[in-house]
Amino acid sequence: MFTLLHTDPRFYLINKHAGVSFHREGAEAGLLDGVRAELADEALWPVHRLDRITSGLILLARSSEVASQLGAAFAAHQVEKYYLALSDRKPQKKQGLIKGDMDKGRGGAWRLLGSQANPAITQFFSFSVQPGLRLFLLRPHSGKTHQLRVALKSQSAPILGDTLYGGSAADRGYLHAYALRFSLDGEDFAFVCPPDQGEQFVSPALQSCVAREVATPWALAWPRL
Repeated sequence: MFTLLHTDPRFYLINKHAGVSFHREGAEAGLLDGVRAELADEALWPVHRLDRITSGLILLARSSEVASQLGAAFAAHQVEKYYLALSDRKPQKKQGLIKGDMDKGRGGAWRLLGSQANPAITQFFSFSVQPGLRLFLLRPHSGKTHQLRVALKSQSAPILGDTLYGGSAADRGYLHAYALRFSLDGEDFAFVCPPDQGEQFVSPALQSCVAREVATPWALAWPRL
């Protein structure tokens, strides 16, 4: 369900496994239930979430005060978030900015609009892993539902395994919360968590591409907003 990566008196940092829902769904325990049980700590406050298909970094506050601090930082977009995704299709452009309002469509899916009233904003780079497989490094500047999944679909490169948005069938949805950078009480934190689940994510070709191209994602020359 998860792997504990870092313990601080103020928060836990975990690596959520793919296919795990954040909250309980019927008889199926949610991520929070599992973390509380395994760490024997009921005093946990979530400050952000990941979709069921998405693996990777999640911060859990250990007090309501820290939850308020971190929640405010996320809301103000002061927490840098970086994601990795794979697609087996060629994008319309190799890097740049994806920006537009989002509207709810059919069957639980969302769609990107051409308007800019309250837009979802995503910067991205892409890199060739091997013929027929491309790695995306994504940096969202807003927190819309399914934002990254919709962003890549809009580039004609839906995420591998994300069948809701037209992605090819695979052993998992290939979206991973890869890195976080933030400040808390004047202390700076930076965490990177390479993906460790999924046939394509653990392949030598992908691991080599990640190490070569995106080892320090905040140091890249990101496209202008």
